[in-house]
Amino acid sequence: MKPTTQSKGADYWTKRISDQEMPALCSTVRDLEKLAKDDVSSLALLGRSVMHDNALTSRILRVANSAIYNKGINQVSTVSRAAVVLGFDTIRNICITAKLLTSLLENKHLSEGVYQRLLKLMAQSFQAAMLARMMMSDRGESLREEVFIASLLYRIGESAFWSMGGDITENLDRKLAHIDNKVDQNAAIRAELGTSFIQLTQGIARSWGLGEVLLKSLAQPDERMPEIRCIFLADKLSEVLSQAYSDPKELQKRLTQAAEMLDVSVEEITKRIIHCNEMTHKLAVEYGAKAIVSYLPEPSRVADCIETPVEEVIVRQTDQGYQLSKLRQLTQYAVVKTDFNQIMQTTLEGILTGVGVDRCGVLLLSPSRKLLQPRVMMGDDAEMLKQAFVIELNDPQSVFSQCIEQKRSIWINAPSSQDCKVQVDDALVEKLSSFGFLIAPLAIGNKVLGLFYADRHGTARHFEPQDNDSFTHFCQLANVCFAVSMS
Repeated sequence: MKPTTQSKGADYWTKRISDQEMPALCSTVRDLEKLAKDDVSSLALLGRSVMHDNALTSRILRVANSAIYNKGINQVSTVSRAAVVLGFDTIRNICITAKLLTSLLENKHLSEGVYQRLLKLMAQSFQAAMLARMMMSDRGESLREEVFIASLLYRIGESAFWSMGGDITENLDRKLAHIDNKVDQNAAIRAELGTSFIQLTQGIARSWGLGEVLLKSLAQPDERMPEIRCIFLADKLSEVLSQAYSDPKELQKRLTQAAEMLDVSVEEITKRIIHCNEMTHKLAVEYGAKAIVSYLPEPSRVADCIETPVEEVIVRQTDQGYQLSKLRQLTQYAVVKTDFNQIMQTTLEGILTGVGVDRCGVLLLSPSRKLLQPRVMMGDDAEMLKQAFVIELNDPQSVFSQCIEQKRSIWINAPSSQDCKVQVDDALVEKLSSFGFLIAPLAIGNKVLGLFYADRHGTARHFEPQDNDSFTHFCQLANVCFAVSMS
């Protein structure tokens, strides 16, 4: 029986891609990942795993002999010799990269629209891998290569899906072509596949044994480990650089984050990214992936958009003194009846500047209690948020429904993580923040009227326990003031 969208999901697509659509790539990657590190026998096995494919061997040797990898004078002529000269981890990942690019880019049965989408995606992934490797330049070669391959495969689920071709890819391509925002795009993808692309990537990563670094970067993108942070930033930088008209504010934010991670100036990280972009063009040619070169951002355009002056990114740090002054104001409101809107304004000011968040607001329940709609939003892009923060309460298990029904504050840290204990829809993660957020009920007595909300999405920071405690304190005191106001 043909599976329906409801019966499909990450497991179905992982099995189909592994067994039917890309068995050769799956088999090669599994074999390469199984090879033991620092084992002499691995070198022979490595050579045998690709020797039957002359075109693949040729590409591997071209890359191994390129200026990016081979710093010596002598050229290598066999894969095994390349592994001795460059190191086992390096040559294994060159094999995986070459096989991946060959498998994905040489499909002849794709429609023009789907093939263009795949080329753009592969160019973005290849650029991200090179940026990640550059950002790990002061680390050991083994870790650098692990980060490179994890960044290259960060969107393997999406790439593998488009490379399948057929009616389902063409139908989804047509739908997405008419949708501008990510939230609606993700909803369309989930409706068609029964899963999200990131969940499909996680399924493939586990099935193919693609390593803990990739799995952790997918499950916990806001993890503070340098290699995980590096993969996330490289992906975001590549995404914004690949756009025809880069968002200067978003680009400046990512450049600042990368500079802080490497402890260099923004000017220095800018130079490194431009140089890395030039090397990416050259290496793509060595890999025989000329098809993606025209989709890589031109070095001159990268320089132009990076050097565009933009306003400074505001990072609001925790301010205990400001918190105390706003809490004193609210305490006074709890004694003397005060206007509802004044209470709300003071509370949000305390959360925004005192707790140190990027944006916060009050979402009120609709008369039917089926929607949460923004009443007041403060912080970055406040006016735009008023249109974006409309949340449907269809699922009683969702975090927002639980907050209202159980009348308790909830701290969602890394909502895309497998460790997250409450249900957060992927579309809402895109709409809200993948770095976590805080919510608490706005109530008068036993009746919940809506929610308080706060996140640090703009500066890509996540909350600490003391931040959650301070946020909850403000919300609870505000509710006391509301009760006095309405009495």
